[in-house]
Amino acid sequence: MSWHETYRKKLITIDEALSNIKSNTKVVTSMACMEARGLLENIHRIKDVDNVAVATCLNIGEYPFFVEKEYEGMFLNESWFHSLGARKAVSKGLRTVTYIPNNLHSAGMERIMANKPDIFWGMASPMDRNGYMTVSLSNVYERDMVENAQLVIMEVNEKAPRTHGDTQVHISEVDYVIDNTFEIPELPDADPDEIEMKIAGHISDLVEDGSTLQIGIGGIPNAVAKLMENKKDLGIHTEMLTESMIHLFEKGAVTNRKKTLWPGKFIATFAFGTRRMYSFIEDNPAVFLMRGKYVNDPYVISQNEKMVSINTAITVDLTGQVCSEAIGTRHYSGTGGQLDTHRGAAMAKDGKGIIALRSSAKRGTVSTILPLLPYGSPVTVPRQDIDYVVTEYGVARLKGLNVFQRVEALLGISHPDFRSDLRKQAIEIGLI
Repeated sequence: MSWHETYRKKLITIDEALSNIKSNTKVVTSMACMEARGLLENIHRIKDVDNVAVATCLNIGEYPFFVEKEYEGMFLNESWFHSLGARKAVSKGLRTVTYIPNNLHSAGMERIMANKPDIFWGMASPMDRNGYMTVSLSNVYERDMVENAQLVIMEVNEKAPRTHGDTQVHISEVDYVIDNTFEIPELPDADPDEIEMKIAGHISDLVEDGSTLQIGIGGIPNAVAKLMENKKDLGIHTEMLTESMIHLFEKGAVTNRKKTLWPGKFIATFAFGTRRMYSFIEDNPAVFLMRGKYVNDPYVISQNEKMVSINTAITVDLTGQVCSEAIGTRHYSGTGGQLDTHRGAAMAKDGKGIIALRSSAKRGTVSTILPLLPYGSPVTVPRQDIDYVVTEYGVARLKGLNVFQRVEALLGISHPDFRSDLRKQAIEIGLI
């Protein structure tokens, strides 16, 4: 029997696949732009079920099963990283979404140990003549789920790029396939504003030629990329492959030649950008998408000399505690790989872990540098791990400093409108 015959025998419809989900079933799906749309758009149509858990990460769509009150008790979206839909559900008080605290490098295996999935329902690129498809643009936990779920269902999308690295899945590992072609969601580049360019200027000064980079998403990282076009022999070892990294490659700044690990290769665990970037990744042997438990392992990251991790934050307190995932008790996003990459970079030879943020928020009415984190704020990067903090007003290197010194360093890069009050509050609570 040919592998294509095997494929045809395993081919089912979305409704047939949904029939495998019963009360108390634990489902995991691929993350971000690889989320299995056939599952997420239709799971709410299953009748007479209770307590069906669906684990996702960075939902792109807002799907009925977790944004509509009528599905409370029937379905629960267990989210590794909140996006807009999850935040909306939580803000409405719905008990259809909950957060899974995690560090990205261990999220998948911890899930398998604590709540082994009954079903992994993912997305894949088309199968080749040898029976191999790939998990395409995300390998954070997807390969681990294929190997550990009781039932594996793959939506095969002709638009999903075939990728290199540790992404291959053989048809013999899959129980069912569904043909479901749609355009892969895109993440357009965010144009940086003046403040973000100032922050990026400070960060660019910290990045030496020959550095290996992890860069997050958003205006500040994009601004950083614009200011590093003249750097030489940069490399990429990153959680998320972004448009800005491809831009730096095309400008000649990224060559990957000086990397300690995997020279010549872009190393990432997932990719999210525009169709232009997906075309760049398609069947590109210079781009390796490896499992999150490898790419984001701090001890792997730290083997890259001159490793630089660039991440953003919501608030930082005057002792160096970083919150990047919540506004007080209101959960906003997730830890993701921030602590993984920050720790790895800070441990590397000549490495730097950088946390960047604007000095103020809400149109300049509040300081993002605070005496204490707001009540209920989770600590994303502990103060004992902090390295560099950057705002538009400069750079504070906190590693090794005592609390008195940290307060002074952070006051120096806080917004001038708030420095006097911050100092007064720091004195009142005994920080200085």
